[in-house]
Amino acid sequence: MGRLERLGAWVSACQGRTPPKPLRRMRVVVFAADHGVVARGVSRGGPGTTRELLTALDAGGTALNVLADTAGAGIRVVDVGTDGDATGPDHVRRGSGSIDVEDALTEDETVAAVRAGMRAADAEVDEGADLLVAADIGAGVTTPASALVASLTDTEPVAVIGRGSGIDDNGWMRKATVVRDALRRCRAVTGEPLALLRTAGGADLAAMTGFLAQAAVRRTPVVLDGLPSAAAALLAEELAPGARSWWLAAHRAAEPAQVLALNHLDLDPVVDLDIRLGAGAGAATVLPLLSAAVRLLTDVADKPTLPADADIT
Repeated sequence: MGRLERLGAWVSACQGRTPPKPLRRMRVVVFAADHGVVARGVSRGGPGTTRELLTALDAGGTALNVLADTAGAGIRVVDVGTDGDATGPDHVRRGSGSIDVEDALTEDETVAAVRAGMRAADAEVDEGADLLVAADIGAGVTTPASALVASLTDTEPVAVIGRGSGIDDNGWMRKATVVRDALRRCRAVTGEPLALLRTAGGADLAAMTGFLAQAAVRRTPVVLDGLPSAAAALLAEELAPGARSWWLAAHRAAEPAQVLALNHLDLDPVVDLDIRLGAGAGAATVLPLLSAAVRLLTDVADKPTLPADADIT
């Protein structure tokens, strides 16, 4: 069965048993935050866009809602950095700094966001999750994500910049300029994951990094979505070497930085859907495929063995 069989084998390896157990509790964890670079015109979304997207998700009206429901997966939202009235232990800041001229977070905020992601992973695993999805909602998030990938893979800005939310040529040039300036600020902290998140990341990317690392520590498989989760995965692998064995790249996004990150991690996407900003939709699309791949290893009978003296003429 080709790749289907290999997907089932990956789940089996993560579970440490064969045949694998059916996937009963799949969960999509969405990390939400605002980014100061939106004011630079790098995204079609403006102030308030992230909150609008969260409202739509809460009302059940997004692509993620439909696809997660189709897959039988639940959704958890972790608001770590929206620019609004959110409160609680997970919310560390009201929007990040504009990474071209200032740090995205303080050192304490970076640590707090990483720990928020770790808590989210622990909470889901403790509640019985057998497969997780790392997703994001945040206007402008592909800009810091691209900067992080460029820094970690030593790539020029023009080679990592995509169209994100559908920006025009002028928006693309503004985005490239922001990433260029952010990379200059990253030079002093190259190779330091937490310092990179502080300098050019954001609360959502920091939380996702902690989430991915902790899920691996808890021996729970995670499906990566688009560019933000791929950027966080690069950093999580630095924090917890070998964690990538617990991750599956769901789809190849229409963002060059995501392709670079996945190549660096040696992760081969399952499908290519030409999605730019799925906010978890691309990963949710793959969940029924994973469930089917597991069932192929548990429910399909082995090829029958004929007796030595059988007459098959």
